[in-house]
Amino acid sequence: MNKDLEKRITAIEERNKRVEADKAWETSFLRKFLIIVLTYIFAVLYLKIADTTNPLLGAVVPTVGFFLSTQTLNIIKKKWLEKRKKD
Repeated sequence: MNKDLEKRITAIEERNKRVEADKAWETSFLRKFLIIVLTYIFAVLYLKIADTTNPLLGAVVPTVGFFLSTQTLNIIKKKWLEKRKKD
């Protein structure tokens, strides 16, 4: 029984480490930066294919939109968590 309990605790600790690593990645600057760069590149490619007048400038709009949404969502998430703790 003791060995089984130790195995379960070890499994839980390993899972917690994975969850913490996933969370760190989700909130990392590198991840956000990569998504911003990829969003910009794909928007430029799309706008070039669509034959718009200035795809380099047009691609800024979705990129800035993504960046602002990541910043705003953190604020909203914190408020939501605070309200949830109160309830």
